[in-house]
Amino acid sequence: HGMCHAVLHSRNVCLIYSGTLCIQACSPSFHGEKSFVCKDRTWRMFTDACTNLDVQSLFQPGDGAKYFGADDSGRSNCQADFSCIVPEILSSPAIPGNIADIVELLQKISLMLLEDVNRGKMQSFSKIANHILNSSVISNWAFVKDKNASSTLLDSVNLFAGKLLLRNGSENIQERFISTKGFSIHQNASGKSFDFSMELNQTNTVSGHVVIPEEELQKLPKTSKAISIAFPTLGAIMEASHLDPVSVNGMVLSVSLPEELQHILLTFEKVNKLENVGAQCVGWHSTERRWDHKACKMKSNNISSVVCMCKHRRRTFRSFSILMSPTLLRNAVLDYITCVGLGLSIFSLILCLVIETTVWHHVTRTEITYMRHFCLVNIAMSLLIADILFIVAAVVHNAALNYRLCVAATFFLHLFYLALFFWMFTLGLLILYGLLLVFFKITRSVFIVTAFLIGYGCPLVIAVLTVIITEPKNGYLRSGACWLNWYETKALLAFAVPALSIVAVNLAVVVVVVVKTPRPSIGESCKSHDLSNMIRISKNVALLTPLLGLTWGFGLATVVDSHSLAFHVTFALLNAFQVNSVSLSIGLLP
Repeated sequence: HGMCHAVLHSRNVCLIYSGTLCIQACSPSFHGEKSFVCKDRTWRMFTDACTNLDVQSLFQPGDGAKYFGADDSGRSNCQADFSCIVPEILSSPAIPGNIADIVELLQKISLMLLEDVNRGKMQSFSKIANHILNSSVISNWAFVKDKNASSTLLDSVNLFAGKLLLRNGSENIQERFISTKGFSIHQNASGKSFDFSMELNQTNTVSGHVVIPEEELQKLPKTSKAISIAFPTLGAIMEASHLDPVSVNGMVLSVSLPEELQHILLTFEKVNKLENVGAQCVGWHSTERRWDHKACKMKSNNISSVVCMCKHRRRTFRSFSILMSPTLLRNAVLDYITCVGLGLSIFSLILCLVIETTVWHHVTRTEITYMRHFCLVNIAMSLLIADILFIVAAVVHNAALNYRLCVAATFFLHLFYLALFFWMFTLGLLILYGLLLVFFKITRSVFIVTAFLIGYGCPLVIAVLTVIITEPKNGYLRSGACWLNWYETKALLAFAVPALSIVAVNLAVVVVVVVKTPRPSIGESCKSHDLSNMIRISKNVALLTPLLGLTWGFGLATVVDSHSLAFHVTFALLNAFQVNSVSLSIGLLP
């Protein structure tokens, strides 16, 4: 502790403590501790649990009784609305440690005072929550020790507000950063709605709209109540707490409805109204503490707002919002390249397979040519099936069809894209076999069995394990597409790691081919020697680069700088070139 204290208060940067955590006590007026992590040779704050509140005392005998118990005469004191604790809470700074304590306080209140939540109690509860939802303290949430504190706060508010009693059939409790509305609903009522327009920060406001469809109201057996809560800043707070790569692009809207009502219509005004960012309708899965795109379906989307149809489930989905991806590139050039390249690829692959079928007996007379064309045909088949499945996956996603159908499309897409790489790996091994193992002969039957085990067996094992491990946690699919998840479960690594590893191995194969390029005949001059070598090397590299999938290595550039349109266009063009070059090679080479 002393060494950490000395380092943190010196001008020296952390050179030998990389990855370690230093703990430091708070200043005398606070209790708790701070932790720092060494990153980029600099000590950076990791958590801050310093607090000057004593929340525990409010729920213990003695002083706590004055807030939630009874006095000596047996009369309830502060039980009606617990407003007497509000000044103490609001006078405390909304630092990370205090935020954590206030979240804990609100959670205990929501669990203890579930019955008869009147207007006074809801007002006190909202004022306390508003204090830590203020836009000026969003950055402090990043240093709260419990990274699920924002989720706990959301659950506590939903639970407490769901018990709100309605006066004369309606209620409206408004704070700057939390608004609660409710009204009575019955079977014969027309579609009911909640409208919210709230302050996002000192210069901007954001709006939201909740509609209970009339056909849903017909399901009500008796008069019931509907409660909705709006949080303009909670999305940014969740982002700061979880360091999630996707951003909430509207207010968070919660609803508390009778069990009979299962669908609601929500309209979210976008915070970021740029044209090149995508939008996704999502629900907050309260059990798994994550945004889930399966809870909602997008009805419409324009530059300023999104309309979502969402499933209301009291145990899981009660809060909803929209997400945006800050790295999503929607560009007409990319769309055009993708469509044209995919069309040409499918046409070329079908053509080359027809040519292979026609000339098969003429080009496979020797063992080595048979093995080579066997690999090339399987590369073409894997590419063709993967291209077709790519279209199927896009159609399934855009048509918002069955979730299981999307899982199936993703599984087979994953399988055949992996098969493509493993067959290119097999071809690379075959090239090495032909160059290095001149005196070792492999039989055709042994080669076929080995090639099938590598080309289809390995991808099948990886694809099956991926779906078995991630799907039970609903982490197989990524949000907004029929493809492998990245942000929650990193399922995409089951494709990226094998693919890039094979690209690296095949790059080494190309280097070996270049080194082993045959020298020209003895009678050639030095200039003709150099020219001949250059031509041979260029031909080998030009042929092997697409055949061995090296163009996929350029995909790393889109990861390093995902905002760069140039990288995305280059990657799309190179892979379109790869598919058509493979097709040309299969169809024309002897």
